[in-house]
Amino acid sequence: MLKIIKWKNPLLLLSGIGVSNLGAWIYLIALNLIVLDMTGSPLAVSVLYILIPIATLCTHFWSGSFIDRLNKRNLMIFLDLIRAFFIFLLPFMDSLILIYIWVFIINIASSIFGPTSMVYMTKLIRKTDRQRFNALRNFIHSSGFILGPSIAGVLFIIGSPYVAIQLNSLALWISAIIILLLPNLETKGETVISEKVSIAVIKNDWREILSFSKLNTHITLVYILFIGITVFMTALDSLEAAFATKVLILSESAYGFLVSIAGIGIIIGSLTNALLANRLKVNILIGFGAIFTPFGYLIFAFSQNFIWASIGFFTLTFALSFANTGFLTFYQNNVPVDIMGRFSSVFGVLEALLIIMFTGIAGVFSELYEIRFIYIIGSFAFLALGFIVNLVILDKSKKVYS
Repeated sequence: MLKIIKWKNPLLLLSGIGVSNLGAWIYLIALNLIVLDMTGSPLAVSVLYILIPIATLCTHFWSGSFIDRLNKRNLMIFLDLIRAFFIFLLPFMDSLILIYIWVFIINIASSIFGPTSMVYMTKLIRKTDRQRFNALRNFIHSSGFILGPSIAGVLFIIGSPYVAIQLNSLALWISAIIILLLPNLETKGETVISEKVSIAVIKNDWREILSFSKLNTHITLVYILFIGITVFMTALDSLEAAFATKVLILSESAYGFLVSIAGIGIIIGSLTNALLANRLKVNILIGFGAIFTPFGYLIFAFSQNFIWASIGFFTLTFALSFANTGFLTFYQNNVPVDIMGRFSSVFGVLEALLIIMFTGIAGVFSELYEIRFIYIIGSFAFLALGFIVNLVILDKSKKVYS
């Protein structure tokens, strides 16, 4: 009973994350179909994905300065309500340009919500419980990855993509209500901006983060290396559908089943992490994930049929759950919570730039050369990064993994 009481607020937060994440998957699929139906152009759909890192670039220069100075819970509620409002109105847009503008605004709110929620989670969850909480958070995200498309499919049968999009608006309203039930973790002095956020203040905040990074080079290096993992995954994932359908000659339904297997891999990995949270050290989690995630991509890259492709997908997502849990715990335990919003925002700019650059390079080279060749080269480069990560985090002289 005491354990249930202790986990009441974390479980409440997980339920809010779950509702919001499920709605986001339904919204994403429905929006893709609406734009494709409106234009008949795959390029028009791809613009929706390009708007995500562009929104990150536009916000992360300054958003951390606000996040660290505002009440995190209230800001999360506000951002949920803003997104709910704009998503509710989205089906009434009859112009592609207006849809792009609307989606861009929604993406801006989402890019601010991410680091804000990370700071709030770090404050809410005790250090001893973070590893298990992060594993359960991965489980929630991966469950939405599987359930979202299924629910969207049912909604398309009984309604339309427009109904599915407005369901996400409802999900965000529910998420806001759940967050409202969570405790306010900041004192009155912390709930108001103590100084006007100006360009000079933002510049000073960047200098502060860069100074912290220089003084804590190992923590910064691990963070940048994990950014590299995210960048490689995004670039390879951008070729995934083309590889599966054009190289492996899989049908759309077979590819959909392949994606479901990936979801099962991350669910099993997340549950394993949750069960073994007290036995697995953070650096072991990161190291295992950094090696076996690219190994899964290599299996997929060399696969000749659905069976081996499935093994590759399961391996990479199972391992990814370990890397995610380990890295999030490492990040929460080593970056001071009072600068966490600015830290993630500053390095978020670097991540967005690298994602745009590497994804663009992967796309161009896949047009010039065989997709399998590019996928194999990218997977081997990813594996090399995994070995570098292990060399860094298995340094026994570092005491930041306990």
